[in-house]
Amino acid sequence: MIKKADIALFFIILAAGLALSWFTLTMNTDGDKVTITVDGEPFGVYSLFKDQTIEVKQSDCTNYITIKDGCVSMESSTCKNQVCVNTGKISQTKDSIVCLPNKVMVEITSEGGDTDVITG
Repeated sequence: MIKKADIALFFIILAAGLALSWFTLTMNTDGDKVTITVDGEPFGVYSLFKDQTIEVKQSDCTNYITIKDGCVSMESSTCKNQVCVNTGKISQTKDSIVCLPNKVMVEITSEGGDTDVITG
């Protein structure tokens, strides 16, 4: 049998979950750096405000990353599925473009970096 306390607990958990989801979704901020990693290793950090095209060339694959008007996109890639190219433009922190076959990851970061803070 369902008790009043069970119903109250359900709504408290629901409200906490919704609040946490809203907080997570709205915390994206404008970044100012583009960080590129290849196979988990740093490739380079670039300004989000300087228009340029970066070639990430590996032994058997190549990715072209374009920074333009404060947005980043994977312009082209030698991978078969082209998911990274179809991701489109990103401009907020916590956004990323990943080319799994070529092991290339492009992330938007901010000058201070994303810092996790624990208070107690």
